[in-house]
This record gives sequence, C-alpha cells and structure tokens, in this order.
Amino acid sequence: MSPDYATPGSVRSAAELNDQIRALWRRAGGSLSAQERVEYELLVVEWATAIRGEVIEAA
Repeated sequence: MSPDYATPGSVRSAAELNDQIRALWRRAGGSLSAQERVEYELLVVEWATAIRGEVIEAA
C-alpha cells in the first residue's frame, strides 16, 4: 500500500481523495495489481465518506 495512505479516521477532502484515486490509476497504467486494488478500494470508501460529509455539511 502507498506510504501516503492515511490511517482510518483521517480527514481528507473528497477532492484530495479523488486526486489520489486518479494518480493511482495513472501510476498503474490503467490496470491495478492486487495490492493497488486494495488501496483503490480503501480510497473509494474514504472518498464516499468524505462526499457524504460534505453534502451533510452543505445542508
């Protein structure tokens, strides 16, 4: 897993997480290894949580 992956409970914006997801895909050349797939899935879950938090905060 990438060393810059934050621990659970960290607070990162959806935009920052989206950038990290895009960077992961660019580094992987469009095909994720098993380890990259795990990182991707964790980032997507964190991104979804951040999006929900931003929507609730905006309301």
